Amino acid sequence: MSATLGALLRQLQPEWSISLFERLDAAAAESSDPWNNAGTGHSALCELNYSPQNPDGSVDVSKAIDINERFQVSRQFWAYAVEHGVLGDPSRFINPIPHVSFVHGADNVDYLRKRYEALSRHPLFEGMEYIDGQDEFARRLPLMAKGRDFSDPVALNWTDAGTDIDFGSLTKELLAYLGGSGADLAFGHEVRNLTRQSDGTWLVKVRNLRTRQSRTLISKFVFVGAGGGALPLLQKADIKEAKGFGGFPVSGQFLRCTNPDLIGQHEAKVYGKAAVGAPPMSVPHLDTRVINGKPGLLFGPYAGWTPKFLKDGKNTDLFKSVKPNNLFSLLGVGVTELGLTKYLVSELLKSEAGKVYTMEEFIPRADGRDWELITAGQRVQVIRRKGAGGVLEFGTAVIAAEDGSIAGLLGASPGASTCVTAMLDVLQRCFPREYAEWTPKLKDMVPSLGVKLSENQPLFHEVWDWTSKALRLDAAVSGNTPRHAGVAQTS
Repeated sequence: MSATLGALLRQLQPEWSISLFERLDAAAAESSDPWNNAGTGHSALCELNYSPQNPDGSVDVSKAIDINERFQVSRQFWAYAVEHGVLGDPSRFINPIPHVSFVHGADNVDYLRKRYEALSRHPLFEGMEYIDGQDEFARRLPLMAKGRDFSDPVALNWTDAGTDIDFGSLTKELLAYLGGSGADLAFGHEVRNLTRQSDGTWLVKVRNLRTRQSRTLISKFVFVGAGGGALPLLQKADIKEAKGFGGFPVSGQFLRCTNPDLIGQHEAKVYGKAAVGAPPMSVPHLDTRVINGKPGLLFGPYAGWTPKFLKDGKNTDLFKSVKPNNLFSLLGVGVTELGLTKYLVSELLKSEAGKVYTMEEFIPRADGRDWELITAGQRVQVIRRKGAGGVLEFGTAVIAAEDGSIAGLLGASPGASTCVTAMLDVLQRCFPREYAEWTPKLKDMVPSLGVKLSENQPLFHEVWDWTSKALRLDAAVSGNTPRHAGVAQTS
């Protein structure tokens, strides 16, 4: 998020001074690290939690369309950045991978058919296929087909338009551009305090974690893009807009495949349905990854718990975040989210053999010897005040002071995939006067700015073709159907 905002500002106001502080010694070593997230490129092509089933049996696809709209904005900025030298070879951070929704059982198959019928009519999802035949399933997903009992009905929503994104590589490239254009990048530096002065500027106290020396900067604008560390910093800033907010940390684990033969048998991101009562972040998925040019395979997530707000955080993070203004929000969620508590307890008690057993829903002949357990990134779910209590949210939230002098981002999924939309929101809210002047330049970077692509099919096709060419995503993946060439396929 911070790297994206910095790159946008450098394009819009190249004369402004920018300083970025990272407490770790390397870029993108926390949540943006490729092994710390699924790298889906959340565009709602396969994530079923974005298209829930209504009580009357219909499927609500409004959130899926909204998230896809936001991802298209990111694609446009990345394409612009490649064409203008901000980013290098796009294959270092984005690669075409089919996105697939997978269900089994008669009721779930019926749901997936309805989801297909609701989404395939929309321009952003054209080319989606519905597949419910054993032979076609086995052809496309051989690893998932071996040993499967097909007397249990299965179905897929298949889209060749998906991508795998290495957000770590993307972040590093954006930071390299920033550094090369004169921004001050300081690693191993931690922001310890934020204090607003009477003139509206901010005193930013920073500590060098290597030398233990501190320094103080004065800034007209501060963006807090610290992942799980954002809430404590916004609390230190003491802005009214952050009051009532809390955070609930959830850690995660994945099984990473160590068998090259298995990796070669699967080329797709396959998302299933979360278990009944489990939170959206628990949606199981079997993910092809492309990291440093090499394919990999992940399955998960398996939830864990720690009071840390960052993977490299402290065990006191959660407790220090409890303030008088958010205490009732936290207590309210503790009462209403008993399902989450039950889910976390069951996950914590699950052995490694139990984790492999869970994977058998996707890979019936899974062998634990082919997989290793890795710890993924830390997520801090947003707790927002609601009435006398609070509500747990699983999205992202931009918090900005009324005077626009400071903003920060809280939350997790869909996160990085919608980073450009989120940062455009920051620019509009924090620089309203300049934003009007920036609009022509922003439309060069994001041609669909201010337009819903789902309501303008010709513009969507124009933008899609441009971004696909710029990001080199226009070739078919492994012989599968190109983006705009397909209709429903039932075999």
